[in-house]
Amino acid sequence: MEVSKPIIYEVDYAKESLNHLEEKIQTKGKKEQKVMLSYPTVYIVNDKKTPSKYSVYIGETNDIKRRTIEHLKEIRDDWQELSNSDQAKMFVIGHEHFNKSLTLDIENRLMQYLSSVEAVENLNNRRTNPQNDYYTSEELGSIFSEIWKKLQRKNKELFPLERIIRDSAIFKASPFHKLTREQMNAREDIILKVTEALNRNREGQLIIVEGEAGSGKTVLMSSLFYELNQLSLDDSENIVLKDTSQYLLVNHDQQLKVYEQIASKLGILSKRNPDVVSKPTKFINNHSEDEKVDIVIVDEAHLLWTQGKQSYRGQNQLEDLLKRAKVVVAVLDRNQILSREQYWDEQDMMETILEANLRNNYIHLENQLRINADKETVNWIRNLIDNGAIENIPVDSKNYAIEIFDDPGEMYKEIQKKAKNEESGISRILATFDWAYIDKKKPENEDYWNVKIGDWQLPWNLQLPQTRQEKRKNRNRAWAEQAQTIGEVGSTFTIQGFDLNYAAVIIGPSVKYRNGRIVFDKAASKNKKAIQNRAGKDGEKLDVSDFLLKNELNVLLTRGVNGLYIYAVDDELRKALNEAKKEKV
Repeated sequence: MEVSKPIIYEVDYAKESLNHLEEKIQTKGKKEQKVMLSYPTVYIVNDKKTPSKYSVYIGETNDIKRRTIEHLKEIRDDWQELSNSDQAKMFVIGHEHFNKSLTLDIENRLMQYLSSVEAVENLNNRRTNPQNDYYTSEELGSIFSEIWKKLQRKNKELFPLERIIRDSAIFKASPFHKLTREQMNAREDIILKVTEALNRNREGQLIIVEGEAGSGKTVLMSSLFYELNQLSLDDSENIVLKDTSQYLLVNHDQQLKVYEQIASKLGILSKRNPDVVSKPTKFINNHSEDEKVDIVIVDEAHLLWTQGKQSYRGQNQLEDLLKRAKVVVAVLDRNQILSREQYWDEQDMMETILEANLRNNYIHLENQLRINADKETVNWIRNLIDNGAIENIPVDSKNYAIEIFDDPGEMYKEIQKKAKNEESGISRILATFDWAYIDKKKPENEDYWNVKIGDWQLPWNLQLPQTRQEKRKNRNRAWAEQAQTIGEVGSTFTIQGFDLNYAAVIIGPSVKYRNGRIVFDKAASKNKKAIQNRAGKDGEKLDVSDFLLKNELNVLLTRGVNGLYIYAVDDELRKALNEAKKEKV
């Protein structure tokens, strides 16, 4: 869609500069005067705190001069810091199609993008403003891209390429995503339930949100956490969540990094509140049952432990969280439980879900948001995982690519091409955990723990050496975001909870095809967390390997947004997949 160019001015963040800006605009044509002085505008105040770190505030206003003067007089800490800086700058952005709704959407998207920029250390704004449909809403994407390109020409460090931002794990988990109607309803429903529980002094309240991989659970939880924090900080006396204590927990190292960065940039995580984002064990060990916190949100709640392990001395982390919080919001997908420590007895899980349902505290997300494909393609993937059936691969009108390979080396070459292609974004190779890998220990006579198939091999994840500079750069990056990881094979331990543009999956020897169905062979798996027995409720030994190995396959095959490449080690499985490809209709 062809749109007119935005008008952007950059000035020092000071009252005198605003006067000069107004005088300068008055010398322009009537159209530009109208756009900048009569129409609503968006502004970005930025202060370069160190050679590579910025503090940023984003806003929109109907009167840029009046609003800036108000900010300069603000006594709030973040505004005083900007006002006192002699390096602070301000971009003022106008467009001839700007109306109130469009400027609010531009403001929200700038929050989403700039919170994902590595150079931004602090992002100050206390609201999310995604708008519903309105007159010029279909122009949002094209106008925003023109604004971003123009800003990038002025400051490449603060405004990097759009594709770099959109590939980042922070962007994908941002609380500023425009929620779907289903996600919006779920968030408002949860806030209502939390508010009611706290107002009525109800304790031990469990709200369960369930959805398959790619149903938008992480974005929903990120948005919920941010919104609850904003309600808590709101100055209005009518806000019932004012001064509540809230925590976000996740039992996954890679996802924890992402949430910590988001919370830090948005001022939620601070020295005064250092464990607002943490792992469940740390939270349980640091909080007593006698002093309950108000709200705990658990993302990836299927990763909570249901038996003691290492520093955790309890028997069930969810039960321990319910003893330490008035309200627990648990977001889970039972098909992503990956280890014996996380395994729920089926009856216990169903009883927990049923009880939440009876209390009207159960929400199920139906829509698939990750996989950009036709329903028939999504069903093909789900049928393979859920039922072990391999049907003909459908032709996808959205061009979602399902490709079957006879050679892992060829598949790796193709995923390398995708990774180099700027339009394709982050693409990586993954595998079922069927080759040995012992963390923090080197294999004998080899440099790395490798995934080996015939003459082809590649190191498992998180092993390739990095320079000191690379380590510093990658410290807060998820595995797939690190450049060197194109030379590694990812596992469920590094990719769960994230998505890739294209995912190349090596289905190892633990997954076989016999008598027209996929079966699992735990003897061929190296994943001790999945194949070792665990104790049942009565102390009996339980073999839950089939359940856990199927979930491992589920996590890997649902990572790709635009494509899924598959190589199967098992001859019969590879043959069945190739036949499904040949019969493509």
